[in-house]
Amino acid sequence: MPIKYPNGQSFKQLAVPKKAAPVQFGKRGMNFESEINATNEYYLAHGIAVIHKKPTPVQIVRVDYPQRSRAKITEAYFKQASTTDYSGVYQGYYLDFEAKETQQKTSFPLKNFHKHQIEHMQAVLDQGGIAFVLLHFASLTETYYLPAEPLIQFYLEHEGLKSMPITLIRENGYAIATQQIPRVPYLEIINSLYEVTDHR
Repeated sequence: MPIKYPNGQSFKQLAVPKKAAPVQFGKRGMNFESEINATNEYYLAHGIAVIHKKPTPVQIVRVDYPQRSRAKITEAYFKQASTTDYSGVYQGYYLDFEAKETQQKTSFPLKNFHKHQIEHMQAVLDQGGIAFVLLHFASLTETYYLPAEPLIQFYLEHEGLKSMPITLIRENGYAIATQQIPRVPYLEIINSLYEVTDHR
């Protein structure tokens, strides 16, 4: 006997997919944050690491209702200063990092970093975690993994007022060659630096 809803329509059993469709990560024209997000989705889908973008806490102050079924936020504030963009775990290591992009060719402006972010990365290091930044020079199409230590040292020496020369980034950082899948394979740098072995 066919099952029907109260409105008389017949119930249709939804087909349950046997296997999730593969996620496509080869999209062209993505900004740097999107490429990092796609990389993290790849790592998660393949059981490699669990890395997520941190949500920014927001306090909603005023909401307008132009229509009964539609709400519009017209006033909101950040509840607190954000720390870094991403955090998670990889092979027992806690990872915490910031991702930044610039159009400049010779240096990276320190104004892109806030003091509380520098302090947060130092706190992560003090607890034995791995803290770093991913820096992308868009006009050069160059991406670097920069450990937090040289960034923190340079920031404190110059009180966050100067730009970090790309020569210094190249000396203390590690170039990441972007690829199709995953887009920004930063875990390869961590594998090398910390002698991490994938135990999958």
